[in-house]
Amino acid sequence: MANPFEALQPALQLIRDEAKILPATGQAMEDLTRPDHAEVIDRLRMGDDTFMEVLLEAPNREPYVELQQLYRGDKHVFRYFLDGSARTFFLGDVVEGPRRSPVHVAQIGAAAVFRKDDGQVNVAESVHRIVLMMDAKAVSFADQVQELIGRAGSRFVFHDTMESDGETERTAGREPRSRAPHKAHHLMAQLEEELGRTLPRQEGQWLVLDGSLGKDLYRWTDVREYFGLTKSFSREPIFKLPGARGGKVANLYELLAGLPFSARTCAFSARAGKVVVWYVRLREQKHLEYPLMGVVKVELPNLGGEAVPSELIDEISSALIAERQVTPHGRDMRWHAHIYPVYLAEQAVKNGFVSTEVLKAGLKWPTTESGAVIS
Repeated sequence: MANPFEALQPALQLIRDEAKILPATGQAMEDLTRPDHAEVIDRLRMGDDTFMEVLLEAPNREPYVELQQLYRGDKHVFRYFLDGSARTFFLGDVVEGPRRSPVHVAQIGAAAVFRKDDGQVNVAESVHRIVLMMDAKAVSFADQVQELIGRAGSRFVFHDTMESDGETERTAGREPRSRAPHKAHHLMAQLEEELGRTLPRQEGQWLVLDGSLGKDLYRWTDVREYFGLTKSFSREPIFKLPGARGGKVANLYELLAGLPFSARTCAFSARAGKVVVWYVRLREQKHLEYPLMGVVKVELPNLGGEAVPSELIDEISSALIAERQVTPHGRDMRWHAHIYPVYLAEQAVKNGFVSTEVLKAGLKWPTTESGAVIS
């Protein structure tokens, strides 16, 4: 089997020639995002929307709406499902004089699956990248490394770990090694966006995006019939629920603890009305360990800012509840909030990744007389 990372060897050789290397034990070790990246991003993208009091649907004014499951055989609402994945590995530190930078390689990807009339799910499109990351300002030869990666083909990318993108610096701080997994997830989100905006969908073929909607909704102005579905969401919002005597104020835990199975909350305005947000309970609480389990957050774009018909919100929610019937129980710790086609999209991405064993065998610092490896 050919080394899938052979194209990175010239760049690794250059790094070793120009500086001293402190390699990671075992050549490569996976770095994970801490804390949960999806929840942090959802909290970040909500911004100042921590007190949600404006309802943005009509005519419903009830805090909870009970629903009947809408099965695919009755109306096939969702056709495309999009998800991404990222895995980041620490290769070691490069030391040049008094400065140091960690070196990471990330595998990132996105995939969209399409569901046919008979329920069969196939991969519609997928894209994968291998990203070499380091602090470009910590070394004098970053431009040369970037040039070598640029020659390796479109699958390979160089990225500055410390480059500002509007999210990573707010989710992971300034320490280069802790930023790398978050940076990889940010780059993955860009792949998801590029793929999602170019899918050849027909009218009525809804697209389900895994995660909260991106911060730049206006890049999607030519895209219709899509929404974001979040399994791990911010716990910070406070809600003003409609009702007698001015309604009731509830935190997220209180809101969801009172949400019955096969029901949704009322829909709230977010991002100055450009997004409509509500929660749907997919599973009964009696089978779960925690009130927030079995619930998903839905974000529907609403650039016009007008009230969304309750009938549309009901239809989306009813179809989501029906999607719970097949589940990756035992295969994913978030099984209680998964809808199976999104899980299949995630697996399609991961199936395109090189295994950890192959990665560790294929990513080794070149052993030559030049340069130095500190062991």
